[in-house]
Amino acid sequence: MSNNKSFSISNRIKSFGFAIEGIITFFKTQHNAWIHAFATVIVVVLGFALNVNNTEWCFLITAIALVFISEMLNTAIEFLTDIVSPHYDPKAKKVKDVAAGAVLISAIAAVVIGVIIFLPKIL
Repeated sequence: MSNNKSFSISNRIKSFGFAIEGIITFFKTQHNAWIHAFATVIVVVLGFALNVNNTEWCFLITAIALVFISEMLNTAIEFLTDIVSPHYDPKAKKVKDVAAGAVLISAIAAVVIGVIIFLPKIL
């Protein structure tokens, strides 16, 4: 399927609007979004308080982004799975469980990065 639409600034602006709507939906519907946001605030405050360097900021920002991205993709997968399989289905459960597992792995990696960066500074 080819899409031969020409480039349009107004369409690019609309696509940003759709993305912002997605972020708003994420925060309105997902309790974990607020947990991640709270953790992000703590990390940023600690980063400034403990004077992390540019390289450490890069790792922290990447870890924060990874967690939010994986959580948002998990949410999208859950929404889509609920459309495709509105009633309980063991295969749909596996899809949701694997997506949730990806979030868990990203969150664990973020915690490890935080410990590596902050623990030596705190001690």
